[in-house]
Amino acid sequence: QVQLVESGGGLVQPGGSLRLSCEPSGRDFHPYAMGWFRQAPGKEREFVSRINWSGSSDDYADSVKGRFTISKDDSNTVYLQMNNLEPEDTAVYYCVATFRILMGSMWYQTWNYEHWGQGTQVTVSS
Repeated sequence: QVQLVESGGGLVQPGGSLRLSCEPSGRDFHPYAMGWFRQAPGKEREFVSRINWSGSSDDYADSVKGRFTISKDDSNTVYLQMNNLEPEDTAVYYCVATFRILMGSMWYQTWNYEHWGQGTQVTVSS
């Protein structure tokens, strides 16, 4: 069973930056896409961003566009660079992966992702 190992969360002041990383535990892991969801206290889990395996296509939630950037490298690690962080970004961030071919609103639905990381806490506070 492949595991998604996340790192990079922490406490940061408003306006600061963090970079999250997600590394699959297995070498022969080539999903259709990977991405990130987040869940704030008392709220439902929500889509943040995704990138297809070739890196040629990505997407972002409106709330993070222009501030967050998703990328991946040749070692199959996926990154989420988060700039100009706001208190509203405080949440547990989950790395996800899917082998399903998704389109349209399917990208934003949690049940379309078969693999989930354990989550990493991001807290934005002064």
